Amino acid sequence: MPAFLPTMESPSHLLVPFAAASAPECRALLPEMRLPRLTALLAELSLGTTLRGNDHEFTPPHERALSHALGLGLHDDGAIPWAAAQSAQPHEPQAWFTPCHFQVGMDQVTLHSAESLNLGDEHARALFEALAPYCLEDRITLRFESATRWHAQGEPLRHLVCASLDRANGRSVPDWTAPVQPDNAGAQLIKRLQSEAQMLFYTHPVNDQREAARLPIINGFWVHGAGAMPHPMIPVGPTPTVWEGLRQPALDGNWTAWQQAWEDLEKDHIGQLLERARQGHMVTLTLCGERHASTWHNASPKGALARLGQTIRTLRGQAPAWKQLDTL
Repeated sequence: MPAFLPTMESPSHLLVPFAAASAPECRALLPEMRLPRLTALLAELSLGTTLRGNDHEFTPPHERALSHALGLGLHDDGAIPWAAAQSAQPHEPQAWFTPCHFQVGMDQVTLHSAESLNLGDEHARALFEALAPYCLEDRITLRFESATRWHAQGEPLRHLVCASLDRANGRSVPDWTAPVQPDNAGAQLIKRLQSEAQMLFYTHPVNDQREAARLPIINGFWVHGAGAMPHPMIPVGPTPTVWEGLRQPALDGNWTAWQQAWEDLEKDHIGQLLERARQGHMVTLTLCGERHASTWHNASPKGALARLGQTIRTLRGQAPAWKQLDTL
């Protein structure tokens, strides 16, 4: 998920990535979930827009929904320029490089991003400093932003199509690698740079230290959020608050932790949004799965009698919230 959270977040628009997932284990769990606050909140709201997609798109629904809310404009799949959108020079082509461990198995290569590899600043910075000169030779300036994300800027990044880290993490790499187009010099350059990084990191002393400590080695990087902003952002409303507590359990396939995270979300943010809705405030909720993202909102602030009527209708027969989650 892009860490793009401007200073003015709205307490009245909540966006929830990985509210549901496509894994059979998650789908089987949904009917068992009791989410009374979410059920009550959805009864207060009306379904607005639904951004429809599929499990195989490079851009996941929560990134498309956030891009829409922030006014980043329309972009092709895998081409939302998140790095540029966060910079002081949004018209310059930029991207994020995330150090990774590519696990080679019998029949596939699986990506594990630095977020789950116990990669600290010391090891990450040493690898960054080794890679940066190679990038500079190819007209890409690399800047150390954090252990798990390095900022890249340069013309070869302008027209890259790349899968979100939230799509590729923990999954087979070939499924999330865009075909290299013969006329896209930037894509060919990045593929070569990734191969060079693999050889460079393989013999780096940092990985000797990691192997000695029984930690996964870092043997490459993933490019995401690439491109340039063609025009200024024009937000369609208040910047949503993004709740990411479901993200890591979903990526890890830890559905017990994911269910517990949903219960925490219910008690805290969903409960607060429900209270605001019942008080007559305008509220918006965006729930995102791995296929679709749906947004609910109240059409207008309600008076006391209207709110009472809505509460009575809710108690009489509102469909359980898990059925809405199952549509995402």
